[in-house]
This record gives sequence, C-alpha cells and structure tokens, in this order.
Amino acid sequence: MSAEDIKLDLTRRERLGFEEAMFCAHKSPAQIDAVLDQLAAAGQGSLLTRLEPEREAMLRAEHRARLDYDPVSRTAFYACTPAADGAPRVGIVTAGSSDVPVAREALRTLTYCGVPALPVFDVGVAGLWRLLERIEELRSLPVLVVAAGMDAALPSVIGGLYGGLVVAVPTSVGYGVAAGGQAALNAILASCASGIVTVNIDNGYGAACAALRALNHRA
Repeated sequence: MSAEDIKLDLTRRERLGFEEAMFCAHKSPAQIDAVLDQLAAAGQGSLLTRLEPEREAMLRAEHRARLDYDPVSRTAFYACTPAADGAPRVGIVTAGSSDVPVAREALRTLTYCGVPALPVFDVGVAGLWRLLERIEELRSLPVLVVAAGMDAALPSVIGGLYGGLVVAVPTSVGYGVAAGGQAALNAILASCASGIVTVNIDNGYGAACAALRALNHRA
C-alpha cells in the first residue's frame, strides 16, 4: 500500500462528533502500519476495530508501543489515552456472557469518544430476574445498546420496559438455525416493541456510533 492509497478523514469529528475508526479486518499488518504512519505524521490518535491478536503482534514495534489493545473486543486506542469520566450516559447490556466481545467493542468505542457507559452483562431472558434487578438503573439513561444472539429476545423485552432509545446488536452467538446471527437480526426487525432500531450482526462499533449520534442530537 502506498501513501496515495490512504485518504484519512481527519475532520470527521468536527462534522459528526466522532472520529473515523480504522477497520483492520482484511488489512495486512503492513497496511495497518502504513495507516498508522500517516496518523503519526498528522499527530492524531485513532480507534482501531477488528484488530485480531495475531495482526496486532505483527505490527511494527514503534506502533505497538503506542497501542492500548484489548483482545476481547479486538479494539485498540492508538497514540491516546481516552478518558470517559463522570456519570454514565449509555447503558451497554448483554443477554449472555458470549455477547460480551461485541458489547465491549461498543463500550470501547464510547470510551474512545469520551462518553461514560454502564456495562450490564449477562441479564438475558432465561433468567429475567437479573434484568429486573437493574431496570431502574437502566431507565435513568437516555440510550441503551443491547447485544443478544440466539432468539434475541432481550431487546424486545427491554423495549417494553424502557422508554429511551434502544440500539439492538444481533450477535452471531447460537446453534444451528441461529445461522450466525441471522435469526437474531430477523427477530429484532420483527419485534413488537415499537421503535427499537438495529445495526448489523456483531456491529458493536456501529451501535456505539448510533448512540453517539443520539447524544449529539440531545446536546
């Protein structure tokens, strides 16, 4: 990859309220290094998503030294130490612990953008009491990101108990007919809880960006 192949959007935060992130899937370590070279030359940090551990390990030493890497979410903060202090503004909810990697991608995206979030994990409908224990806490927040696989019942249940914006993330968790998250996506699209919105399968980053747009509108 040559420098002419890279067109960084360095003013996106000024337009949208959040920066461009580097999507690392399908990029070689050399391509990722080339993007990081340009970011370093511009004196700008970045959020990296879908950075697999084996690719992170192959980056040049000077770039790896500037990464805050989280292998669970496969995200990294480059050349920055984000702070998301204060009261939570977004809730990040999962049906099960298998949904946590997707949820952590959303959480890390919000952290990078300086938005504090409240993680509420493993409160799926198979043990509904777990959600009910936290529902009043969740009702205090303007936006919830809800990650669920299998039948993706949790976003619909939350949509019937909570009046703010619900951004649902179908995950690829599940057996057989779960079809890699397709059943979860269809269940959310068919939800009888009016007004739930959804992003693509496993797209925690996109869900966080939807939450950021909502918060920017409220500001």
